[in-house]
Amino acid sequence: MADHAPPAFRSGELTDPHLAAALKTLELTVRRRLDGVLHGDHLGLIPGPGSEPGEARAYQPGDDVRQMDWSVTARTTHPHVRQMIADRELETWMVVDLSASLDFGTGACQKRDLVVAAAAAITHLTMGGGNRVGAVVATGEQLRRIPARSGRVHAQSLLRSIATTPHPRDGVRGDLHGAIESLRRPQRKRGLAVVISDFLGDITWQRSLRAISARHELLAVEVLDPRDIALPDIGDVVLHDPETGRTREFSVTPQLRADYAAAAQRHREEVEQTLRSCGAPVMTLQTDRDWIADVVRFVSTRRHSLGASTSRVPRQ
Repeated sequence: MADHAPPAFRSGELTDPHLAAALKTLELTVRRRLDGVLHGDHLGLIPGPGSEPGEARAYQPGDDVRQMDWSVTARTTHPHVRQMIADRELETWMVVDLSASLDFGTGACQKRDLVVAAAAAITHLTMGGGNRVGAVVATGEQLRRIPARSGRVHAQSLLRSIATTPHPRDGVRGDLHGAIESLRRPQRKRGLAVVISDFLGDITWQRSLRAISARHELLAVEVLDPRDIALPDIGDVVLHDPETGRTREFSVTPQLRADYAAAAQRHREEVEQTLRSCGAPVMTLQTDRDWIADVVRFVSTRRHSLGASTSRVPRQ
């Protein structure tokens, strides 16, 4: 199986032992490609600040102003931030969007398959050393909370639960806002919050995500299909929106393609701007790309850029 094509996880179609085999294939793919990328501390995706104060270093553009060390800044007359020592145990919570718009794909897989693959990658990147991983899985029809626990057995059970989440009924809208809001109560130990979604639809979740960012590190995983970005030149076509239940027939003209691409681009820019304003870096995965290579590239780039920003700073 090609690395860019995760196993197909279509609820009701995969049963044991096929489901177990598909999850095992996914686990081996993730481990083979990511084990060589990670080294050092456990905070592979988002090197979080932890909760214990560490050394001070010179301020770099993009640093969190909430970590300013005013005493060192006053003494040196140059802005400094206080680095934090990472906690020994990390708790990660994933918001997993499995609404009807994810049951679609024209590339090597469906977006739903890519959501499960992304959850597997994040689980592997953050597990180990007693770290705990939990999830809130939302379809718009139901909201399921999987408690955060540690260990490989729990990781396998968590991914199995995500992969076998029932599809929502036709006409049921997704509720990403409700899923993100559910992470705010009860209040949890500082950790990592990851939102996996295609982020289609109205942006109603900004306030909830910003509230979470006040306590947790954030990561957004954007899952897309080429048809979310542009329409092909295919003439007459019948399109069905599973979240509204509406079906419409269109003639795909050059003008319609241009308008669709422009609207899609505006929405993506708005989503990215909103996520970044909440402090969430964005990792984009597409059904027609090598998704695991994109994960490796994202992790490597963040580790390199964050390492470079700290290596140049003299100790105080």
